[in-house]
Amino acid sequence: MNATRSGMGWGARLLVALVLILCGAGAAVWGLAHYQPAARFLGVAPPPPKPVLLVPKPIVMNPTPAQQAASAPAAESAQIASLESRVAQVENATQRAEGFAGRADALVVAFAARRAIDRGVALGYLEPLLIDRFGAQHRAAVATVITQSRQPVRLSDLIAQYQTLGPELRRGGPEDSWWTNVKRELGSLIEVHRAERPAANPEARYNRALQQLSSGDVDQALAETMRLPGAARASDWIGKARRYVAAQRALDEIETAALLTRPNPRA
Repeated sequence: MNATRSGMGWGARLLVALVLILCGAGAAVWGLAHYQPAARFLGVAPPPPKPVLLVPKPIVMNPTPAQQAASAPAAESAQIASLESRVAQVENATQRAEGFAGRADALVVAFAARRAIDRGVALGYLEPLLIDRFGAQHRAAVATVITQSRQPVRLSDLIAQYQTLGPELRRGGPEDSWWTNVKRELGSLIEVHRAERPAANPEARYNRALQQLSSGDVDQALAETMRLPGAARASDWIGKARRYVAAQRALDEIETAALLTRPNPRA
């Protein structure tokens, strides 16, 4: 009987101790949950929440009718200015394109005219084009080219005629006496001159002129021919050579005008 009471007493004590422990644990949890300093002291408190910054929204004020009426002309003016700038750019580009096209057409006309003169044929449809494009500023050059085309002189004809006139050009003029011609022939056999200076006898002058003429340098060939003793016998050839040189210079002037000057807008 005593042993049973003693055992039940220990069991009751353990039960009471367990209940007390549970009550103490619950009280501790409740205290930590409601008492933040103790929780922070034991290191079990949750981190404090981050502060939230509230940014105020910008206030957008609707423009008044007066402000809208004042800004409308400014916007229209800006649009008009932008459109005018674009139109000006388009016009400049168009003018440049027209200028390039007109210059190309002028060069084609000038080169075609030179080809016709060199071949010794009439200008034909090129004649009014030359007058329209270059007649206002280069009247004399255009007139020279047109005259040359109506009385053509080809380089091959000048060379052939010059070869035919060779003996007459070297022999002397009709006003020279036989003794003058004999002395000239004797003097042409032996000539003493400096090495840097060309020979001045008629044979050497004629050969130089013929070489220059064959290479197309009619101007220099004409200058050498005028120093020959028989130049007076070649008046017809000299006239043709001068016309040929004048036509070539006129063509050079027209081609330069086609490159450097602005074409006639009427063309």
